[in-house]
Amino acid sequence: MASLTKAVNAKAAEMVSFLNKSWTQFHAVDTAKNTLLAAGYTQLFEYHTWNGKVKPGGKYFFTRNSSCITAFAVGEKAIIDEKEPTPGFAVIGAHTDSPCLKLKPISKLKRGGYLLCGVQTYGGGLWHTWFDRDLSVAGRVIVKKHQAGNQDYEMEERLVKIERPLLRIPTLAIHLNRKVNSDGFKFNNENELAPVLSSVIADQLNSGSTDTSADHVEQDSSKKQKTKAASENDSKDEDLCVNHHHSVLLQVLAQDLQCEPSDILDFELQLCDVQPSTIGGALNEFIFSGRLDNLACCFCSMDAFMEANAAEDALKNEKNIRMMVHFDHEECGSRSSSGAMSSLLTDSFRRIIGALIEEQGANYDTERITQRCIHRSLCVSADMAHALHPNYISKHESNHGPLMHKGLVIKHNVNQRYATNSVTAQFFREIGRIAKVPLQEFVVRQDMACGSTIGPITAANTSMRTLDVGAPQWSMHSVREMMGTEDVEHAVKHFTAFYTHFQETYDRFKFEF
Repeated sequence: MASLTKAVNAKAAEMVSFLNKSWTQFHAVDTAKNTLLAAGYTQLFEYHTWNGKVKPGGKYFFTRNSSCITAFAVGEKAIIDEKEPTPGFAVIGAHTDSPCLKLKPISKLKRGGYLLCGVQTYGGGLWHTWFDRDLSVAGRVIVKKHQAGNQDYEMEERLVKIERPLLRIPTLAIHLNRKVNSDGFKFNNENELAPVLSSVIADQLNSGSTDTSADHVEQDSSKKQKTKAASENDSKDEDLCVNHHHSVLLQVLAQDLQCEPSDILDFELQLCDVQPSTIGGALNEFIFSGRLDNLACCFCSMDAFMEANAAEDALKNEKNIRMMVHFDHEECGSRSSSGAMSSLLTDSFRRIIGALIEEQGANYDTERITQRCIHRSLCVSADMAHALHPNYISKHESNHGPLMHKGLVIKHNVNQRYATNSVTAQFFREIGRIAKVPLQEFVVRQDMACGSTIGPITAANTSMRTLDVGAPQWSMHSVREMMGTEDVEHAVKHFTAFYTHFQETYDRFKFEF
């Protein structure tokens, strides 16, 4: 009998590996950074000058806040001339963050004989899906770096990812909530969404206490820990984390970071489902994972960007500047220094153009040239789309039900929740025709609210023509999401073609673009 299971799609397998490394936006950026460095890209820093460093034919990247990354490749024919058409920017933008639960600045809670962690809801998550999951923590930690022979210390940023189950948010048994199936699962985010870290008794046994009764434990925990920390470190300034977070949590973090708990000064940690991202379905046709929105588009845009620039002569005849940017904070409005509402894109444009002008030894006005370049540019806002759900067919407009395995989705909204217009949509369709990949269209029902993306924000901030696209998925904003494997390959091919065929497609638009 022939084997039923299809071979695993290679690009989908690569993306699953990326997802398993990228539990947080910090890890996603670190993975992208290391991938670019391995491919020969030069890292730049925003606090350094770029003059003398950015040249035609070069490939570069920089990060901001460790949660946002921008990469660009300069065509060898990207020449600045006030009398000739300027280079344009071919940009694909995505975002690194996903809805999740994040630890509060003071996370220490104790109820009913158990240690819990206080959390904040980040973004618009389907929070009921976080119950009864094996959870852990990941993020960035600020750690003391001791100097030999010196009582003072430096501070460094470290990434942490505890890969074993550490926390759980247990649901209430049906015997204590008889109407849950008829009335729906309802809970209070402040009081009933706190994950359990440890039992008080187990924590006391770990700390060596002789009294393990629940009533005795931690009655004066803050005072005891402060005294212990002061005696060990002889500094009140070092008590902050000890007072704000459970000591057992700090011990777990310190073990992973290979430091002392007292060396941990602060952190930004989020809860993560420890179940690995994987390929599933009867024919290996699906990806089951958290954070598909929007790390799937981050992977596809990065893979396409690198593929477009991989060949030795890839930039030889290129007149434009290819760019990939992965913002942070889209899920909470993009209003941050590393979000799409920041000046990051315009800062990048000005600095790249300024460096190229300097490289040519010209004396052009950088601001004026940059504005001209922007108006010869186009941005693809890549964020996941809603696939037609077989159990909720009526939730889609009858003519706009994107299917998995059928390619990227152009997203439309006349009220500018998406930035797509007829020109940018047709531009992307032409790219798809060249790449020979399928393409779909989406518009939300008139009686439903429409979400938004970085697209309208980018268009408004930069005045750059923009469109919104995404790969179709189910369970968006759940702790566990789902998409089709074939759409990874479709997206990579489409995005690669966008970079490599940008100029020829632009030139075919015989009207004021």
